[in-house]
Parts: sequence; C-alpha cells; structure tokens
Amino acid sequence: MEVATPTHEGDIERAGASIHYEVYGDDGPTILLLPTWELVHERVWKMQVPYLARHFRVVVYDAVGAGRSSRPLDPARYTFGHRVADAIAVLDATGTDAAVVVGYSMGGEIAINLAAMHPQRVLGMVSISGHHPWIAPLPERAPDVPYDPVANPEPRGWAKFDFDYWQRDWPDFVEFFMSQVASDPHSTKAWDDLVEWGLDQRPDVLAWSITDDYDELTVEELRDRLETLETPALLIHGTEDRITSFESSRVMQEILPDAELLAVEGSGHAPQVRYPVRVNHAIRAFADRIFGTTRLDGSWWVGPGREKTVLYLSSPIGLGHARRDLAIAQELRALHPEARIDWLAQDPVTRVLDVAGERLHPASAALASESSHIEHESGDHDLAVFQSLRNMDEILLHNFMVFEEVVAAGEYDLVIADESWEVDHYLFENPNLKRGALAWMTDFVGYLPMPSRGPREAEVAADYNLEMIEHVARYGRIRDAAVFVGSTDDIVPDTFGPGLPRIRDWTEEHFDFSGYITGFDPAALGEKAELRERLGYRDDERVVIAAVGGSGVGASLLRRIVAGAEAAHRAIPGLRMIVVTGPRIDPASLPQVPGVEYRAYVPNLHEHLTACDLAIVQGGLTTTMELTAAKVPFIYVPLQEHFEQRFHVRARLDRYRAGRFMEYDDLTPEALAAAMAEEIGRTVDYRDVETDGAARAAAMIGRLL
Repeated sequence: MEVATPTHEGDIERAGASIHYEVYGDDGPTILLLPTWELVHERVWKMQVPYLARHFRVVVYDAVGAGRSSRPLDPARYTFGHRVADAIAVLDATGTDAAVVVGYSMGGEIAINLAAMHPQRVLGMVSISGHHPWIAPLPERAPDVPYDPVANPEPRGWAKFDFDYWQRDWPDFVEFFMSQVASDPHSTKAWDDLVEWGLDQRPDVLAWSITDDYDELTVEELRDRLETLETPALLIHGTEDRITSFESSRVMQEILPDAELLAVEGSGHAPQVRYPVRVNHAIRAFADRIFGTTRLDGSWWVGPGREKTVLYLSSPIGLGHARRDLAIAQELRALHPEARIDWLAQDPVTRVLDVAGERLHPASAALASESSHIEHESGDHDLAVFQSLRNMDEILLHNFMVFEEVVAAGEYDLVIADESWEVDHYLFENPNLKRGALAWMTDFVGYLPMPSRGPREAEVAADYNLEMIEHVARYGRIRDAAVFVGSTDDIVPDTFGPGLPRIRDWTEEHFDFSGYITGFDPAALGEKAELRERLGYRDDERVVIAAVGGSGVGASLLRRIVAGAEAAHRAIPGLRMIVVTGPRIDPASLPQVPGVEYRAYVPNLHEHLTACDLAIVQGGLTTTMELTAAKVPFIYVPLQEHFEQRFHVRARLDRYRAGRFMEYDDLTPEALAAAMAEEIGRTVDYRDVETDGAARAAAMIGRLL
C-alpha cells in the first residue's frame, strides 16, 4: 500500500514512446528522481518519495521500457541520449526549470549525462551506487564458465548474465541478480519486491537497454565536461556493493570536482532500500544546501517551558493499546505530576485520546494509516499478519521519519513506544538518532510462521527474529526500559527459529514484566446488577455482545454472527443481541436483521462487556483479556493466518482457562447458536487478572524521568 499520493500525474509522448510521470507537491524546489535500469520501475524509490515529498516538490517517472511507460520494440530507443532527452521532456512537462536530480545505479549514469549535457537544468546531483563508463571492475562478476546451452546449460552465478540465458530462464536470472542487489543481511523484503518488479519486465527490452551509446557525446567528451562541471555532487555508495564496486565512486569522485562521497559501511547495491533513513537524511541535507532551505523547519509544535516532557506512541492496530496506555499515563502522572504527555497517534487511537481529553501532537496528522493498510490486506476473516507487516515497510518508514523530526524539534525527555515497531527498528538501525530515553513495550515477542504458508515464511520469520536479536545484542542501550505486558508464563515455549534461542529464555533476559494491563479494574465498576441497570440492560434479558475491535478487519466475522441470529434467538430465550461495529465499520454496511441491534464506536465498551452474559469476539488480546478479567463467558474466533492471535494470544488464554475457541469455518448458524446456548451465563473459573499492571509499568518507565 503506497503512502504518498501524487498531486498530479500524466503521460507524455516522445520519440515513439509514452513516458508516465508523477508529481508530488504543487510548488517549491524540486527533486527529480531518475529511473534506474529498465529491469525495475519507479517503485524502487518507494522509501524516498513520501519523506522527500513532505519537504520538496518531487517528480518521478518510469523509464521507457518499464512500469507504466510504453515498451517500444526498437533497440535504438534505449540509449543514453534518449534517456537524457526523456528526463528533459519530463522536466518540461512538469514545468520544472531546474532540479536536484537523484539517480540510482544506471540512474547515476543518466544523472552525470544530464548534468554534462544540460547543466542549466541540474542544480545538484546525487548518485547512489552509480554506474558510469569508468567503473572499477568487480573480479567476481567474471564467470568461471560462460553460459553455453550445450556445454554449460545450467550456469551458476554471473554466468547467468547472458542474453540467451534470459530467454531460456528469465525468472532464474531475476532471482539471482536481485540476490546480488539485495545482498545485505536481513534483506528478504527488498529481494521479494525487486524480484516481483523484475519479473514484470521483458528480457529482450532489458538486453537492448545495455548500451554504451551516448548519442551526442563520446565517452571522452563526457569526461571532459564532467571534469569542468561546477554542479555540486553527492555520491552515496555501499562498501559491499556486488553490482557496481564501491571503488567506482572513488573514481567518479576524482572526475567530478568537489564531489562528496558518503560511504555506507557494509551496505550492498541498494542502500536507499536497506538503510533508507540514512540515505533520506543525506539527500535532504544535500538538497537543503542547494536550495538554501533549513534542516529543521520548526513546523512541529513545541509546548511552552521545559517541564519534563513525554512523547507517547500507541499502536494504531485496533484500540487495545490505547486503553492500557491511558492507564499507564494516568499512573505516570501520579508519579510525576510535573510531566507533560504529548501523543503521536493515528485513528482509531485518536478517538480514544479525544474522549479522554489528551494532548495530541499536531504532527499526528502527517502519519500514514496503518489500520487502513491492515484492512486492505485482510480477506474473509483472514489476515496473514506477518506478511502484512512486511508489506507495510514504506508506511512504517514514513511514520518513523515523522517521529524523528518530532523528537528532533520537541526536546522530549522520554519516548514511550507501545508496539511502535518502526521506532524500535529504525532507532536500532540508526542509533545516532536517539534523543532522550526510550521505553519500549510489547505484549508478545517473536514472529511465528504459519505452517500453512510454507517454508518461505518460516525462513523469513526466523530472519526477522534474528535481526531483532542482533539489534539488541549490539545496541541494547537503545531501549532504556523494555516492558513485557504480562508475566513470564504468558510467553510461548517456541524458539525464534532453527538454531535460535527459546523465546521465553531470551525475553526473560531482556525484559521486565509488568503483569497484564487491562486499563480498568472490574471491581471498580460495582455490582454487575447495578452496572447492567446503569447501562440500560434489564434483568430478564440475556445480553450477547459481538465486537471486533477498532479496525475494519472484523466485518466478515460480524456478518457471520448476524447470519446466526435467528437460530440463536430460537436457542436462547430472552436473547438480546448487540453488534458493536467499532469506529471503522459502518453499521449500515451490515445486514439489517430482526433481533440484532447495531452500535458504532462505544467509548466505554469494556463496561458493556463486563455487564453482558456472553461476548463473541475476534482473537485479539485486549478484548479477550478484558473479558477474562471481568469473568464473562466468551467465544473467540481468531483471524485465519494471524500468528499472534493463533499462537501468542491463544497460549495466554489457555493459561487463564478463558474463553471458548472456535474456527471461522465452523461458524455455521446452527453451530454458533449451539455454542452460544452452552456458554451463555456459564459459571467460569478463569484465573484472576492482575489489577496493578499499569502502576507497575509506570514505575518501571517513570524511573527514566
């Protein structure tokens, strides 16, 4: 799911080809992101566009032969002369007199040609892993045995870089080549993306695109112009690049007068993908110097005075984190009355904060919606949540960049991040950006693969877990406090993956344990009969509440529950069925069935759940644990393919002897009605849930103030 939306886009015709372009922003200084080798399209810039577009006008386009541009079947159309002319045509079409141009790999070669041939249109240029005619060769790119359909029909390594082999097995070449591009450790998502984009290309077009034809200039003339060029230049290159050697940028630095070189230690060919925060900062700092803009524009609001300041981030996936975070904030204020708490949050968390009268940071409006992405990725009560998190990479990066600017401008003493995965990940990747103390909170540790998704997910989940383990081992100081919301017995007994530690052992070593945090004390709500009367429920009613949390993922489950309403009314005398759709599902979008009442967002839903006779919910931790604490019978139906609900949450509920597990596929009207009749009003023997978890968590976190 893409974060940024173009202000406008279009297509231009030039030299027998159609070029698709996008513009982000109406005015201001412009950055032109050039296309790279035609093997991939403009999505290669997905980790840069949202960030840069918040500070500059950004123009990006697909090369002829790639993406949404046309693929002319004329080899002569794929020369550097045409590539430069296409760039000029895009600048003209978008009303751009001059720009800072940024090129990646072959795009770096386009950049130097553009600057040499049209210096008045290039205010500055950035070349990332840039190719050029004078590259220092990589010996390992020379195959020991060239491809031969007879003598060597199954080539290895760089022998696959052969036009004839591309025609024979294009997917194998793409997978190999992208493994060399995304050679950095823990780059599985980059490899997945690059392979997907590369398989969309035609091998013949790619063969034609490999050319040394500069049309208007010879290589010698190009070098002469570059040696006298006055255009500022920044070269960014990974020291472990397997496609274009790092030494190649040192060569270019000797050719371009006063060119800067940023070495990204240990990076492969795509540092803008693997280390996007560092590259984004470098591009912006360079552009700021060219355009005379400031590094921090001061647009983020800063409260008055220098009292103790806290920035609180609460996960927006559902509403569960918001309740416990408000409880922690209340306890923290009791310990530190002088502390000011600002919230950096998004819908639906903002609705809870608004009701509570909390102080929302205005930068919250710049955050990209994680809930929308999760809803977009979900199916019929199905959410492969691990893959959904991986596919959220550009959203998470965008939100981290917003966070990073907020803390840089706001002078916060403490950041509390409740499952704000982007903050945790990118601070470990960029420890120099840590400002003030960080308290990290989570209620589960460890990605667990779904067996149904095969060995690839098992391999990738283990790799993600290993990266987290390595982060903590290398930069443990990033987390000044690490709080697990629960107890050691709530942790699954699994390992992080083959050859990796057991999750419980590792978590006990690196976390403190607060006990569970419901955000409310059921005893404080009074006697159940009094609570029911206060909420408008009669003694002779048997109240069933169906609720699916704060996201729109639960719509399928609600429809299936509603489909069973008639059978449930036959099985349960005096039944009153209430369906709570939450803030992101429109009750009007669900079937209007006799005997079913709909409610939209209910701010005090936990009170209604405490008062009801039976609840039917998804497998989310917060709602199920609220019901456990209130000792209310409930049926829970975890999302299919959702590892957290199916493994982490279910293991915890089993420990508390709480709830009745049902599979979505088994939820026929008759089966649901029978289960409801068995469960409603049943005397339960759940374990007691802690009531001091918020106070314990606040004490652990409050020490940092």
